[in-house]
Amino acid sequence: MLNDVTFGQYYPTRSFVHNMDPRAKIVLLIAYLVAVFLADNFIGLAAVILFLILAVICSRVPFGKVLRSVKMILFVIVFTAILNLFFYTSNEQLHVLWQWKFICISWEAIINMLFLSLRLFLLVMGTSVLTLTTTPMALTDGIESLLTPLKWIRFPVHELALIMSIALRFIPSLIDETNRIISAQKARGADFETGGIIKRAKAMIPVLVPLLVSSLRRAEELGDAMDARCYSGAKGRTKYKKLTFSWRDLLGVLVLGGLITGIVFLNMYFGGKFEILNWFLPPLQ
Repeated sequence: MLNDVTFGQYYPTRSFVHNMDPRAKIVLLIAYLVAVFLADNFIGLAAVILFLILAVICSRVPFGKVLRSVKMILFVIVFTAILNLFFYTSNEQLHVLWQWKFICISWEAIINMLFLSLRLFLLVMGTSVLTLTTTPMALTDGIESLLTPLKWIRFPVHELALIMSIALRFIPSLIDETNRIISAQKARGADFETGGIIKRAKAMIPVLVPLLVSSLRRAEELGDAMDARCYSGAKGRTKYKKLTFSWRDLLGVLVLGGLITGIVFLNMYFGGKFEILNWFLPPLQ
């Protein structure tokens, strides 16, 4: 059931993106998210898509594995699309296709629905590339290094990075545990695939309870293991592997900087997302 969930899973291989510094990849992801939200039309989103395709090619991760990460939020994308399709409102005149009371479907609503859905899709895909090409330990080191200035105000940077790393590390483990519990319940006659929403929700209770117990047991075992190894936080800790920037990181920054600059000019030249309607529909009088 959950075999296709790839978020938080590391894809081991040797590639241009895998060899980049984790701090650079985190900064580039933040800049990528800025570029996605900065794009104000479909031409800008097309430029983001080209950059994403280039990043996936350079990472040597199969496209199918990256696409499967969208399954986690497929319901959110569909739900958001439906809301924007039926309840989109604007102070401007609309190319109305169908209207009933307060529900209105227009060309503007369709364009807005497609634009927001594509934006959500690109956000998840870009985040998935980071987790697929960076180990949880490298992510921890990168986050801790980037948040180092916060140590001046006594912020627990190391503990925060450790919590995030453990959370990412246990996502695949919890998925495997969930699949095993579901298989065991099916062997006992449980039915998870028929009936309405309420029936399916009740059928998941025998899965959630043992999963919660297993998660608490894993957390306790992890705490005991850390105590047995005399873990005491960031105080006095050293690192075996030092993070260093390379030409790959500089090239990534230059390419993404060019992308953001290009999106700014595209927004100035092509206008907003609804300008595409002027290419196919006559202007409203």
